[in-house]
Amino acid sequence: MGIDFMSKTYDIAIIGGGIVGTAVGMSLQKEKKLSVILIEAENKFAPHQTGNNSGVIHSGLYYKPGSLKAKNCTEGRALMYRFCEEYSIPYERCGKIVLAIRDNEAPILRELELRGQENGLIGIKRITKEEIKEHEPYANGVLGLYVPETGIVDYTLVTNKYVEIITENGGKVLTSTRFMSLVKKSGEMLLETNNGEIRARVLVNCAGLQSDRVAQKCGVNPNLHIIPFRGEYYNIVKEKSYLVNNLIYPVPDTKFPFLGVHFTRRINGGVEAGPNAVLAFKREGYKKNDFSLGDVFQMITYSGFWRMAGKHYKMGIMEFYRSFNKNKFVSALQKLVPEISHSDLYPGGAGVRAQALEPDGKLVDDFRIIESENMVHVLNAPSPAATASISIGRTIAALAEKRFKEGKG
Repeated sequence: MGIDFMSKTYDIAIIGGGIVGTAVGMSLQKEKKLSVILIEAENKFAPHQTGNNSGVIHSGLYYKPGSLKAKNCTEGRALMYRFCEEYSIPYERCGKIVLAIRDNEAPILRELELRGQENGLIGIKRITKEEIKEHEPYANGVLGLYVPETGIVDYTLVTNKYVEIITENGGKVLTSTRFMSLVKKSGEMLLETNNGEIRARVLVNCAGLQSDRVAQKCGVNPNLHIIPFRGEYYNIVKEKSYLVNNLIYPVPDTKFPFLGVHFTRRINGGVEAGPNAVLAFKREGYKKNDFSLGDVFQMITYSGFWRMAGKHYKMGIMEFYRSFNKNKFVSALQKLVPEISHSDLYPGGAGVRAQALEPDGKLVDDFRIIESENMVHVLNAPSPAATASISIGRTIAALAEKRFKEGKG
């Protein structure tokens, strides 16, 4: 028997119980005092991108100054540290190093340093080959960049705390509640779900891997398509965890919004290595053999997919090869930490990145938020969305509040 929510009209309905959706709900319910109902299709919160990432509190090093990513990551990082302090959520401001393995990567490292400075990072500095060893004795590099403001946390704990705050302030949150369709009626949004109908004045779409489809069901053309990329991790055996103190990253390939395989110490213990970035054949495809005919059909009938494939097929082939060949994965890691070996690693988890792709084949790099009448759709919110969640949540909440006030007027 479905649950009837027809008796109440909420100010805001939020689709998606990841860290961004719950942060939006927290801001709306606690700070803006608007009534919120938040629905999540799965049986728990943070089930996908939020709950399967590496738990890094990003510094804001990589993002183009002035972009939504840069602005919200810089603000959001400080807010995240403060939030963890306030609510006694375990975290560490452990810092990371970015390594130039070859001399020709030094100019990119210098560019990253300048970008970090423009984004307001404090204490960032280039370090010599000898100074690298002071931070990471087993790391290899001709030059390094030390970024002290990077940290680690468990984002599932953070998300669940956001949910607590929503409910403590009178909001409603529901799991196992899937959005099916939308009807606009008499200035209200009527959301049809598998658990009944929900009425709201404004809808906010934070559906992550399903965000483009939710937009389409709402009658909005997202003008992009979500392409899932799976990131696969290995764990380092406990006996060899001494090889990595904190976080070790390579110089990124600036053509892609991925950071390359790296080492990350987890807040709950252990060290993981990865991820790669392999095309997934299912939007929630966490295993190599996961396959959805519908997801694949949508992907291969999208013109942007073939334009992207034409530009980047060599990278795609390499990522697939590394996915199925552990030796190749280990080889990439050995460039950063030469002493790591095949036997030091065992398979870890995987995450799926909801990467927005434009019709011209361009990978959307910045956050992408579009508005329409009584609706706000978050269509691209990959890393550093978790770090930036409080800040980006407030940004989205402000847009929703504006839509709500316009609707009342």
